[in-house]
Amino acid sequence: MAASELIQDSDDVRPHVEANVTTINPPTPPHPPRVANGNPSRPADALDGKNKHERSKLSSLLQQNQLIHSLSSGLRRHCDYVKISVPEERANRLPKEWWKTGVAFLYALFNLVFTTVIITVVHERVPDKSVSPPLPDKFFDYVDRVPWAFTVTEVNGLILVGLWLVQWIFLKHKAIVGRRCFFLIGTLYMYRCVTMYITTLPVPGKHMVCAPKLYNDSTGKIWRILRLISGGGLSLTGSHLMCGDFLYSGHTVMLTLSYLFIKEYSPRWMWWYHWLCWFLSASGVVCILIAHEHYSIDVVIGYFVTTRTFWWYHTMANTHALRQAPNNYLSRTWWNLIFNFLERNVQTTVPIVFSWPVALPSSCRQRYKMVEGGRDE
Repeated sequence: MAASELIQDSDDVRPHVEANVTTINPPTPPHPPRVANGNPSRPADALDGKNKHERSKLSSLLQQNQLIHSLSSGLRRHCDYVKISVPEERANRLPKEWWKTGVAFLYALFNLVFTTVIITVVHERVPDKSVSPPLPDKFFDYVDRVPWAFTVTEVNGLILVGLWLVQWIFLKHKAIVGRRCFFLIGTLYMYRCVTMYITTLPVPGKHMVCAPKLYNDSTGKIWRILRLISGGGLSLTGSHLMCGDFLYSGHTVMLTLSYLFIKEYSPRWMWWYHWLCWFLSASGVVCILIAHEHYSIDVVIGYFVTTRTFWWYHTMANTHALRQAPNNYLSRTWWNLIFNFLERNVQTTVPIVFSWPVALPSSCRQRYKMVEGGRDE
């Protein structure tokens, strides 16, 4: 029996391992002479032949083992590993694409700044309280104004926005979630610019103090815009002294949108966290009406537009069969092209996974584990 291996490379010839094994069958012992009754005359010779056959088999097995051992050791010494090309895995189903998140951020920033410009323009058109008194509102008929209620609204809004910001920082897929948030903020405030400009409502209460009108003073209007931006449009900072931004309520948008994102991108087992955020959001919206800072219709439309736009977008994002479906009426929204741009490479539902925003040292990684939560399907 013979076995040989020749290992060649493209440039040189490697030494090969060759082993020859010859198996010699033991000679057949001569038949002992028989007597008349058929029994051998020497039974010891048969036993001796059997032992020789067993020793021959054992010798053959030992030689085969030596051959295998020599071949394996030779291969270990002279082996060249062959790279087997395996088809690459399918592209990342949840790409970060931070540049798209940056585009969505600029879109939101533009609409927020544009909102301050529209507020400044609309403020010049708000009728005087002595000429156009507040419109009748059923909620105002039954609930008297509470002066400190609007402060509760803005504090609740700051808490919710802060909670969402911290939660977003610790999300693993923060790039995808971030551009969704920025797009919705920009779109909702763009809608608000349209509704504020086309319909100017009188102030909802005579308690409201509006800054004097500037008319053709362009420089003064620019300073008002900058002041409104620097104070975040909040009454707490004293930056919002203009009137006319009633339809619809921007505070309702932020309170509702913050809660929706907090609930959507946190684990279902954190029900206590969801209820706390819901309470902050709901109480903040109610306090807008208790403070008589907006008409009831402002709050209702703000809630309706915010929730429907959020649910429409996430229905499209999480149901991939709808994106190319010919009978999908949700794809007929004007922002469907923007949606396809932002979500084209997101091929699956974004899981709820939390991770440290910065890489931890190895000593810390051994002590702390990544916090993960599974999305309920």
